[in-house]
Amino acid sequence: MPEIQETPLPGVGTRLDFTTEDGNRLGVVHHRTGRKEVFLCEPEDPDSVALSFNLSDDDSHTLAEVLGGSSVVENLSRLQQQIEGLAIDWLAVAPESPYSGRTIGDARIRTRTGVSVVAVIRHEEAFPAPGPEFVIEPSDTMVVVGTADGINQVGDILMSG
Repeated sequence: MPEIQETPLPGVGTRLDFTTEDGNRLGVVHHRTGRKEVFLCEPEDPDSVALSFNLSDDDSHTLAEVLGGSSVVENLSRLQQQIEGLAIDWLAVAPESPYSGRTIGDARIRTRTGVSVVAVIRHEEAFPAPGPEFVIEPSDTMVVVGTADGINQVGDILMSG
């Protein structure tokens, strides 16, 4: 696998690129504004851009899908679940959950199941390592880690208390 070069671009963002098998430089400039610019350089001059175009977030996700990114994530998740009983899952909080509007501490998830809530995703914003005071909202997605049995218990708790 080729080595990825990371170059800070002060005031702009970060350039990530690598040399392809045919000698071209292929990369992405991640602008501080969030814009992603894909570029291709000729083998003779890695600073002379032969082709450049911008990708929206949707375009980036679609390209990752086309290149097989989701299968990599799926396989990694499956592998993690095979490591000594470790399981990871994403549990949606239904609007009718008895814990909607209450805290993670109120649900006593870790105490009751041994499962840890490692993140909550709300409207595409991630809240890593939420504490017991974190308020659960309807339609949150809780990222949990523990045993498969424990995760099933968390699903039951979120549905029926």
